[in-house]
Amino acid sequence: MNHLPTLAVIGGTGLTEFSGLTDIQQLDIETPFGKPSSPIFLGAFSGKKIAFLARHGIGHSILPGEINNQANIYALKSIGATRILAVSACGSLREDYAPGDIIIPDQLFDFTRGRQLTFFGGGLVAHVGAAEPFCPNLSQSAYEALHACNTSVHSGGTLITIEGPRFSTRAESNLFRAWGMAIIGMTTSPEAFLAKEAEICYTTLAHITDYDVWRTSEEPVNVEMVINTLRNNTAIIQQAIRALLEKLPEERNCACANSLEKAIVTDPDKIPAATYQKLSLLVDKYLTS
Repeated sequence: MNHLPTLAVIGGTGLTEFSGLTDIQQLDIETPFGKPSSPIFLGAFSGKKIAFLARHGIGHSILPGEINNQANIYALKSIGATRILAVSACGSLREDYAPGDIIIPDQLFDFTRGRQLTFFGGGLVAHVGAAEPFCPNLSQSAYEALHACNTSVHSGGTLITIEGPRFSTRAESNLFRAWGMAIIGMTTSPEAFLAKEAEICYTTLAHITDYDVWRTSEEPVNVEMVINTLRNNTAIIQQAIRALLEKLPEERNCACANSLEKAIVTDPDKIPAATYQKLSLLVDKYLTS
């Protein structure tokens, strides 16, 4: 069995609690960016390793704006993760994306404020391309895995990430619809962009829990709605993870593995030693002769 995880899952702690997962280990990791939201739980299913990280901490104690996304992604990179499947609760901004559906978006709009958006800085400049914020190959594989589970799954649409923790006003929700956004959440940015900088394939499974607040014939979104839908969809997500693990090839054939190839601007001789040491996990392959 490969000692590296075939897939890393960022989501709720309940995702680790499904039958057939063996050899479960807990890794407590410290990164140059601090501690991740939770320990990383490693397990094996059908001979392939999988890693789990609780985005909001064990017991859901971390606000969306408080998540240490840098530490989360860096920690997964440090254990050799090359693919991340993110699981998130989202509101729908479209009539045809109904509560209970699962959406795999293909675009991302960052409407957050004050979050740490990049690993870089401190004397090392890089501008990663983000035209495709989600890995097309991993997204397609995830869609096929969910489709095989006979659930209502849609591929495509733009996810807008808001700061939170409050839900939208009706004016905001209607504006996001006018902009052409499909779904709304609080966690995908900067998670997806940091995964891109770490050269990790990334896609998200968005549980539609509500119609946000724009649909006046429906009750406005509340926490009870979100939790109930997530609970109902947990078994489907677990089934899809199993199917996805079984079909993912060991080697990647997408551009994600070389996202930084043409992104680094700084002359290697000008990079401060402390910054280089902090980011060596990400940049060594490009800056060592």
